[in-house]
Amino acid sequence: MARRIDVTGTGGVRLAAWEFGDPPKTDPAGSDPARDVPDGSPGVLLLHGLMGRASHWASTARWLSGRYRAVALDQRGHGRSDKPPQGSFTRDAYVDDAEAALEQLGLAPVVLIGHAMGALTAWQLAAKRPDLVRGLIICDMRASALGAASQREWDQWFKSWPLPFATLADVRKWFGEDDPWVERPNPARGEFYAEVMAESPDGWRPVFDPAQMLRSRETWVYDAHWEELAQVRCPALVVRGLDGELGRAEAQEMVRVLPRGQYAEVADAGHLVHYDQPEAWRAAIEPFLDTLGTG
Repeated sequence: MARRIDVTGTGGVRLAAWEFGDPPKTDPAGSDPARDVPDGSPGVLLLHGLMGRASHWASTARWLSGRYRAVALDQRGHGRSDKPPQGSFTRDAYVDDAEAALEQLGLAPVVLIGHAMGALTAWQLAAKRPDLVRGLIICDMRASALGAASQREWDQWFKSWPLPFATLADVRKWFGEDDPWVERPNPARGEFYAEVMAESPDGWRPVFDPAQMLRSRETWVYDAHWEELAQVRCPALVVRGLDGELGRAEAQEMVRVLPRGQYAEVADAGHLVHYDQPEAWRAAIEPFLDTLGTG
């Protein structure tokens, strides 16, 4: 199940947070729940990447809910959260939103788990508010500057989408097979994008505004983010997919820069590590979580 909790981000933006966990199991005699997460359980906040949504973390969050209070956040401009036309989509806005969510949800000191843009938000928040973060997992996000060419490529990519899609099957096929950015068929990628589409009168369109995604992206692609990494004081795990966007050399340099960095790699996974290979992803992060304990 997933329970929605509305929180307020910076500038009054309404954000949808989702607390995941299976219904408590009871024995046949009707005694107290056998697997309910007790009050005071340590918190985990999961932050999706650009264009993502909280539901992309559902499998991970439900797995974590056995011993944590696991909450995934729809970040501004994404999912069920507000998408203010004139809103701020700066790095500060995203980081401040996550900080506000932690405080309003009472999750701190928390383990932050972020994918791509969400990972950058996570390590920037850990650097800014070390008192709120006791552990950090960075999933397939680069610390180096990507540059103007990257932003132009993304602009052209958004324009190439054959919107509207007639059916969700068309969404799955285009993003899983026909998208020129796909090197080989990837059904998981098709499913990932099907989750961020909504039906409109003329077909299926993204729940986000591509222009807002570009505005969000332009606030990080021109800068490197090594300095913030060096300021992260809690234990941190850098995870990359073997075929992801974060190369091994850069990932290992990120681990070196992090004061308490560790490294993990998931084979047969692309950029969408946690979505491509959920079992291997869980196996990669579980030893790190075990070192953090539950306190």
